[in-house]
Amino acid sequence: MDININRTALLPSLQIVNGVIERRQPLPILVNLLLSVSENEISFSGSDMEVELISTIKQDNKSTGEITLPGKKLLDICRALPEGADITIKINGDKALVKSGKSKFSLSTLPAVEYPIIEIGEKLAEFSLKQTVFKEILEKTAFSMAQQDVRYYLNGLLLEISNGQIRAVATDGHRLALCDTETEVSAVEKQQIIVPRKGVVELIRLLDDKEKEVNVIITSNHIRVEFEELTFTSKLIDGKFPDYDRVIPEVDHPQLLADREQLKQSLTRASILSNEKYRGVRISLEKNKLRALAHNPEQEEAEEELDVEYDGQELEIGFNVSYLLDALGIIKTKKVRIAIKDPNSSCLLLPETKDNCKYVVMPMRL
Repeated sequence: MDININRTALLPSLQIVNGVIERRQPLPILVNLLLSVSENEISFSGSDMEVELISTIKQDNKSTGEITLPGKKLLDICRALPEGADITIKINGDKALVKSGKSKFSLSTLPAVEYPIIEIGEKLAEFSLKQTVFKEILEKTAFSMAQQDVRYYLNGLLLEISNGQIRAVATDGHRLALCDTETEVSAVEKQQIIVPRKGVVELIRLLDDKEKEVNVIITSNHIRVEFEELTFTSKLIDGKFPDYDRVIPEVDHPQLLADREQLKQSLTRASILSNEKYRGVRISLEKNKLRALAHNPEQEEAEEELDVEYDGQELEIGFNVSYLLDALGIIKTKKVRIAIKDPNSSCLLLPETKDNCKYVVMPMRL
């Protein structure tokens, strides 16, 4: 099997596929990528048994076949070659000879038959939406996913698919982010799936800020996202996501309205002297005034005062300031609305204008 290809076409595919290939793998073949050549296309597949990426290059080929090659080494070779170089890959037994100009590289190969391919099974739902929209709801919620929590179903992001709507929800048990978007969905009934952290991070990396659409297929165990020349597949987390509606506070009580950037800066300054481990900051509210107070075991203290619009009861409540700052960093409106019922209730952060996103932060005792 011989392949002739230009570095300009090859390099982007190798960069994408190597995103899921990890150097330390229990199975040696997973350090490799799968090279598949047909009469009119070349495809490269990378997998870690949880996430699979297949990148396709349209071109006519004289020979066909399949083999696996060391992914990282092939990428490094391609990167080191001059821009616009022509590359030839020739398979001979268990070796692959990579040639470009006067450069030659001999790589070890493994049989393609041993490479694990993800079979997704029967589809439960399918929909198309713009890359920008899909990326936005993932980015606006993914920061609230747990990391290595024993409640494994929190180490991912919930996608809820119902008629006309896609909802993304993430929580680590201390905070929650929710974002909706409208789209045409062909689902027999409402579907809930949990995409693992690695799949979410990889998908955000792949989605572009473009108006082009992607096709999304949901099955009982997998999510597949089809781009023009790229296919992303991820296993799903098998578990039941918490009833998130129960932890979202009502907004029928007085709300605080603050300049988002000023509040963010005040909390950032106060956090400098907070306890490094617990990151606790006490928020004190009175008529049209917010104070942020922090102290640490070294008996150091910080106090910030901010003019806000608030006409509710006076109260004091503690929060992990990092959670507040994360939410304020994601919200993009000039002002932010905050609803706090009492010192023992969760805080609800909302953009100033009507929006499809909500952020909940639980209080902490200080």
